[in-house]
Amino acid sequence: MRSIWNGAISFGLVSIPIKLVNATENHAVSFRQIHTEDGGRIRYRKVCELEEREVPTAEIGKGYEDADGSIIPITDEDLATLPIPTAKTIEIVAFVPADRIDPLQMGAAYYLAASGTPAAKPYTLLREALKRSQKVAIAKFALRGRERLGMLRVVDDVIAMHGLLWPDEIRAPEGVAPDTDVTVREAELDLADALMDTLGEVDINTLHDDYREAVEELVAAKVDGVTPAERAPAGDGGGKVIDLLAALENSVREARTARGEDQDPEAVAEVTPLARKSSRTTPKQVGGKKSTSTAKKKAAPAAKKTSTKSTASKTTTAKQTGSAKSGAAKKTASKKTAAKKTTGTGTGRRRASA
Repeated sequence: MRSIWNGAISFGLVSIPIKLVNATENHAVSFRQIHTEDGGRIRYRKVCELEEREVPTAEIGKGYEDADGSIIPITDEDLATLPIPTAKTIEIVAFVPADRIDPLQMGAAYYLAASGTPAAKPYTLLREALKRSQKVAIAKFALRGRERLGMLRVVDDVIAMHGLLWPDEIRAPEGVAPDTDVTVREAELDLADALMDTLGEVDINTLHDDYREAVEELVAAKVDGVTPAERAPAGDGGGKVIDLLAALENSVREARTARGEDQDPEAVAEVTPLARKSSRTTPKQVGGKKSTSTAKKKAAPAAKKTSTKSTASKTTTAKQTGSAKSGAAKKTASKKTAAKKTTGTGTGRRRASA
């Protein structure tokens, strides 16, 4: 990869010679402007307004347009005399957690390559320090005639740098949010959560530019002189949403279909109860009452059986008690009879001896 900038990273008193390399590339299909009648190229020519003639690049310089419209010439020598300490240096000013950087600030991405063998050791030291601290470095550097802000982080075994916008270049989101009061129901949030869960995660490496592929196929067909293959029209993503819940439910169904999940009635019906938590309370209470009354009905025969058993037990106990009392009475009577006999026998003996 060709370097676009040579300089050094200033890390305290450590200087690391590096080369700046573009980390991204543009794969978009580009078009040229043509004259539709004959296909001739339309080109822009740089013409001097005063002389009304085309000017070569060697004669073109810089100028600042003042508020009154007048042009103030600025030469490269003028800019070279400005005290920019970051003209050839990426000066690290702080180390901060990565979540402190607003993604709105991020711009172009670059790889920083160690320039020469002596730069390998300090380059590796900075890389490993960033890894262990789990922080990113905030730096200032100059590129294409202006000073910029950057963020250094580790990508695999390479130090990458993201160009950052200056904080005052980020617009405040005033007047962007809806200016009307909107109430979002729990059922709608539940369906939105269900849709998010159904869509799940994706390997970003599997995503590609469908439009670019279609354009390339169109160009290839025209080059070969054949009629381009017709493509199915894209679905209308617009339209007025009348029923948000219905739209969310349909989105969940479509997402499940796209993932190849079965669309049996039970699988689809799972979505609606998830979205209607507030309406499920009443049926549960009603069901509870029914189950309670049924339990009472089932318990009634059991109670009757228990009472019958209890009555039978009492009768048996009473009979046993009566039998016991009768037996005791008979025994007592027998004892009394025996005692009388014994008494009579003793009296007769005494009479006989007299």
